[in-house]
Order: sequence, then C-alpha cells, then structure tokens
Amino acid sequence: MVKIALDGPAGAGKSTVAKEVAKRLQMTYVDSGAMYRCVTYLAIKRHVTMQDETGLSNLANAMQLMFIPSEHGQVVHLDGVDVTDAIRSSEVGALVPLVAKHARVRECLVEKQREMARTAHSVVMDGRDIGTHVLPDAVVKVYLTATLDVRARRRHEELVRQGFTGSVADVMKLLHERDEIDGRREIAPMRPASDAVVLDTSCLAIHEVTAMVVSLCQARMHNEVRH
Repeated sequence: MVKIALDGPAGAGKSTVAKEVAKRLQMTYVDSGAMYRCVTYLAIKRHVTMQDETGLSNLANAMQLMFIPSEHGQVVHLDGVDVTDAIRSSEVGALVPLVAKHARVRECLVEKQREMARTAHSVVMDGRDIGTHVLPDAVVKVYLTATLDVRARRRHEELVRQGFTGSVADVMKLLHERDEIDGRREIAPMRPASDAVVLDTSCLAIHEVTAMVVSLCQARMHNEVRH
C-alpha cells in the first residue's frame, strides 16, 4: 500500500496535480478539501452557523460521501446527490475556513480520510495537513506553493468559469485571509512536513509539476520495493 500526500495553499495547483498523478500511477484520489466543502455546503443548506462546532461536527459525522472517478477528474456525491459543482461556489469557498478550524470537525474528517486511505490499495490525497497530520507515514510528501499573485490569478480563472464576477484583487484578498486562518489555526496548521519536498509552481505549467511529482513518486516507490 502506497500513500502520497500533496499539501499547499489554494491556487498552488495541488488538486489538479494530485488528480493527474493518481491517474498516471493508477491510484485512488482523495480530495480532502472537498470533504470540508461538503460540511460547509450542508451547514448553509440546513442553517447551521459556522460557529456551531457541535452542529457542524454532527453534519460531518453523519454525511455519506462518495468520490467517483470521471473523465474530467472526480464526481462528488453527498448523501446520494451530485454536489461536484455546488461545493465549488464562492459562498462555500469563503466559509470553508470557518468550518475547518473547528477541532471536532477536523477529528471527524481526518478519521474518514484515514479510513479511505486504509481501504484503498494506493492513494493520492491532497489538502493542507495531509503530510503533517492525516498521513504522516506517507511514502511521498510534496508541498506545492506559489506567489499570492499567481495563485489569485489561477483561482480567479476557475471561479469565473463558475459565474464569479469579482476581480483578481477580490480573490487575492480571500486567499490571503484563508492563508492566515489556515496557518494560524491551533489544530494541524498548514505548513510543509519536515520531510516534504517543497515545489514553487509560480513559473511552472501543470504538466511540468505533474511530471516532477510522478518522477519523485516512482523513485520513492522503487526504493521502498528495494528495501
């Protein structure tokens, strides 16, 4: 069983790279961020406030998730309903950090993430605390980063395709706020694992980053087999 952890802030390219790495290496892809988005989406629908840790953790514990591989990446089913696009809305994105900072929510979702890793033959998981907290025994740990300006432009392009009408500056402000919350939270703050390979993707195309990560994974897995 092989575990690969990809971490980093929003807009660094980790989800896109993780999907492609999983596809090339024929592994299961787990999008941990989608799990926090699902809790946030449910909270909005059911009028649970972002400060209600008990209510949010109950939602996290009870929800039924399925990640289904598709031609374009992955379909997310929440309690039997396709929410792939719904959980990517700007409203959900703005509120996710408020949900993710709650210890009881994180404990519940981390256990779900570890269970997914246990049941998969081999897994590529991306997030913000995978290498440091969720899968500290991952054979490969990569931390992707990029300048705030580059990340904002990348995320703005994604959001515009979903109907977002704000500016790059608006997105930059949101990302900066998210970085602050994720980096300062008490439970599993966002940071590179001590044994992670840190890649700055600011001047790299997705296919270049993917090739580098795939090469690293193949080398590490080869060494694991030899030992």
